[in-house]
Amino acid sequence: MTRRAYGFTVGLALAVGILAWVASYRYNLPLRDPDGLAGPSYIRLPAIVLLFYLADVVPRALIANRGFGQLRSSVKEYTRARWNRSRIQLVVVGLLSFYVVYVAYRNLKGFLPQVRYEVAYDVLLADLDRALFFGHDPADVLHSLLGTGAAAHILSFTYVSFLLFVPLSLGAALVWSKNVSTGFWYVTALCINWVLGAASYYWLPSRGPYFAHRSVFVDLPTTGVTKLQLALEEGRSSYINDPFAAESVQSIAAFASLHVSIIFTAALICHYIIPSWQVRSVMWIYFVLTTIATIYFGWHYLIDDVAGLAIGFLAVWIGAKTTGHTMGKQRHAPAPGDGIIGVFPPASPLTNDVATAAPVTAGPVSVLHAAGDHDSGRPTPTGHPDRRDSGSGSTSSSA
Repeated sequence: MTRRAYGFTVGLALAVGILAWVASYRYNLPLRDPDGLAGPSYIRLPAIVLLFYLADVVPRALIANRGFGQLRSSVKEYTRARWNRSRIQLVVVGLLSFYVVYVAYRNLKGFLPQVRYEVAYDVLLADLDRALFFGHDPADVLHSLLGTGAAAHILSFTYVSFLLFVPLSLGAALVWSKNVSTGFWYVTALCINWVLGAASYYWLPSRGPYFAHRSVFVDLPTTGVTKLQLALEEGRSSYINDPFAAESVQSIAAFASLHVSIIFTAALICHYIIPSWQVRSVMWIYFVLTTIATIYFGWHYLIDDVAGLAIGFLAVWIGAKTTGHTMGKQRHAPAPGDGIIGVFPPASPLTNDVATAAPVTAGPVSVLHAAGDHDSGRPTPTGHPDRRDSGSGSTSSSA
C-alpha cells in the first residue's frame, strides 16, 4: 500500500472528525461514542478484528498439523507469515479511520434536528413517491404484492442484519482479504459512504414514511424492525428534549438510504474481486432484499434508495481511485488453499491439491506460501494466478 492511499482515508477521517467536533461546539451538543448491539464501537470493533484473526489463523494451524499437536507454535508461525507489516498497517489505519468516521457520522446525524429543525421534506418526497407509482404509495403496493405475513419477518431479518453486517464485513476486509489494497479499498469505500450519507441528510432533511405517515404501516405484524423503529423514535424524542440527558444519539434520517448505499458498495466490490459466484450471488440477493425492506417498512422513500445507489457507486469509484484499483473485474484465478472469500475458509489438504503442492511435513508456513497466500499492495491482473514480483513482493487480488 502507498502512503497516498492511506493518506486519503486518514485525511477524510480527520476532516469529518473535526467537522463533528466543530458542530458539537457550535450548537452546544454532546459528542459521544454511539453504542451498538455489542457495546461501544471502541470495544466492538477491535473485538471483531480479534475474532477474525483467530478464525483466520487457528483453522490453518489445525489443518496443517491435523490436530492440536504443536498448535501454539503453528499459530505463531502463521501469525508471522500472515501478519506482516502491510497487514498490520491495514488493520491499524483501517480500523482507526473507520472508527473516527463512523462516530463522526453518527453524531452529525444526531445533530440534524437541532441544526435543521425548521426544514423537512417528507411531504414533498411522499408526493413524489405517489406520482412515480401513479397515485399509489410504494409501501402499499409492496404490502399487496408480498403480503404482510412471512414476507414481513423475512424482510425484517434482512434489514436488521445490517447492524451486524457492517462490522463483520469490516473485519473480513481487514483480516481475510488476500490482497491488502483490496481490503483497504472496501474500508475506504465504507468511510466515503458515511461521509456522503451525512451530507445528504443535511441537504434534504426528512424522517421517512413510517415516522411521517404511519397509517400506511398499521397492518404490519410486530417484527424486529417494529421494535427498532419504536426505539429510534423514543431516542429521537429524548434527544430533542435534552441531548445531554439522552442515553443515545438521535438516529432518524431518510435521505439518502445508507442501508442501500453500503450493501450496494459491498455487493459491487464483491462482484469485482470475489472469484466465488456463490458469494457474489448472495451479496446481490442481500442487496435486493434490503432495498425492498427499506420501502416495505417505511424507512425510506423511493428517491432515498436511488440516492443510496448513487452514493454507493461513487464511494466504490473514489475508493478505487485512491487505492489503485479500477472499476472492473479483478478476480484472481483460484489457487490451491483458497476459500470462497479470499483466503478463508482455508481449504483442507485432505480435500484438494494443497497436500501435493506442499506436504504438511514441510511446516505450516510452507503450506501457506505454496497456497499462494501472500499480501501485497497491488491487484493481480484478471485471470492470472498469484505470483511473486521481484520488485515489491507478491501480487494477488481477492478479498
